[in-house]
Amino acid sequence: MHFRKATENDIPSIVTLLADDELGSTRESIEDCVVNDYVEAFAEMEAQSGNQLILAIDDQSVVGCLQLTLIPGLARRGMKRAQIEGVRVDRRYRSQGVGQALFEHAISIAKDEGAGLVQLTTDKQRADAHRFYERLGFTASHEGMKLLF
Repeated sequence: MHFRKATENDIPSIVTLLADDELGSTRESIEDCVVNDYVEAFAEMEAQSGNQLILAIDDQSVVGCLQLTLIPGLARRGMKRAQIEGVRVDRRYRSQGVGQALFEHAISIAKDEGAGLVQLTTDKQRADAHRFYERLGFTASHEGMKLLF
């Protein structure tokens, strides 16, 4: 297994991972009518400094992904933060260390870029994910809130 930044050609594989669970299946679609939405979003991410999709690759197949965004700010004496979103591992590869290795890779990038902390949000319904993040050392120190439009 190795890691690399996603390219536009990876979008179908990434969206398939994002849609492959109970929550994601209601949020994502790989139908032709919405593919352009993903292509446009990917182009925006590529244009934004410090924003990337990282893929876990096994035998030429995308088996995991996450989005890593570096966020400069003034709080905490100007500390840069790293935000992780959109974490998925192919169900056939779960419990095999793929997620942990993907996180370790992303955290290493964040440290190399000068981030002082890594943060993430996770849906309250994802109990398995919560246990996984806690095993990695993350703590539920804040309550997250969202406003959907």
